[in-house]
Amino acid sequence: MAVDLKSLSPKELQALITNAESHMQEARANQVHAVKEKIDAILHSSGLTLADIYGTQAKTGKRGARGGKGSVAPKYRNPENPSETWTGRGRSPLWFASAIKKRGVTAESLLIGGAPKATKKVTKKASKKSAKKATRKKVRR
Repeated sequence: MAVDLKSLSPKELQALITNAESHMQEARANQVHAVKEKIDAILHSSGLTLADIYGTQAKTGKRGARGGKGSVAPKYRNPENPSETWTGRGRSPLWFASAIKKRGVTAESLLIGGAPKATKKVTKKASKKSAKKATRKKVRR
């Protein structure tokens, strides 16, 4: 069944490609079904299950020894629309980026558990004064 592809129009080539893709999907589905039947027959004849062969991985569907990527609890909530949350992973959502640009809004203030207690900030002046005091004490002794 040799088809001269050079003699076909673009429209006919596209129809041929679409037809070939649908036949490919059908052939793949038939192959998967046949393999499943063979596996089931082997397991049934030996009295085993997939869990016996592959452990709990077959039941849970987890990947490898590390396991799959689990879901993460959301970390930040949109104050304007509480149904919008973000885990803090990946690219930040637009609502988060626009909220941060507002005056007085920080990432900590958008945390779901509330903002953590602010720690005392040490300014440069305060740190210089404490350094001078420490030096004076050493000199006087």
